[in-house]
Amino acid sequence: MSGFPGSPRILKGGIVLIDAASSAVRRVIALQYNPDSLTRSLQVQGLSADGGDRSEVLRLKGPPVETLKLEAEIDATDQLEFPQQNGGVTQSGIFAQLAALETMVYPGSSQLRANDALAQIGTLEIVPMETPLALFVWSRSRILPVRVTEFGITEEAFDTALNPIRAKVSLGLRVLSVNDVPSGHKAASLFMSYLQQKERLAGGAGGQLAALGLSGVP
Repeated sequence: MSGFPGSPRILKGGIVLIDAASSAVRRVIALQYNPDSLTRSLQVQGLSADGGDRSEVLRLKGPPVETLKLEAEIDATDQLEFPQQNGGVTQSGIFAQLAALETMVYPGSSQLRANDALAQIGTLEIVPMETPLALFVWSRSRILPVRVTEFGITEEAFDTALNPIRAKVSLGLRVLSVNDVPSGHKAASLFMSYLQQKERLAGGAGGQLAALGLSGVP
């Protein structure tokens, strides 16, 4: 549809990996096709009145734990129709696109080598390896700092060299809130921007009591 005159340009959803300290962009992973659905779940972080002070029942300990689930499709069929313009896909199928997603949950090989060297010289405590900060981008209004919690790949078709040419990727993401990161962390400021956008939208969506058949609160 985007090829027709006057048709709107459809934005891509995707993931951006940045350096949390400098905000430098390390990698942009645009989804080839936008998923048909995005499942969101919010687990409320409230104080329980069970066995405690009932006056605390409306208090919140912090933002809800928000999780996202989606399925993305990757298909090299169109590129394989023009092999001369898509040499990489012709040689290795969609391995490059899958690798870009998979390496989000791998520590870097240089980090692994460095830790192995430290272990060999007897270092007793090795600091866990840190990945770039992942941002899930779903329109300009939703740029969320996230951590990958689930990752699944179903390869559905292969070329004659057994390179995958079509696959479905299942992603589970957990939104990082101010409760998950140190004060001043880039993820905290991005989360606050996300929350403030929600508050602005909610402020314009108010209704009237009359719509509920009420003239006032009993």
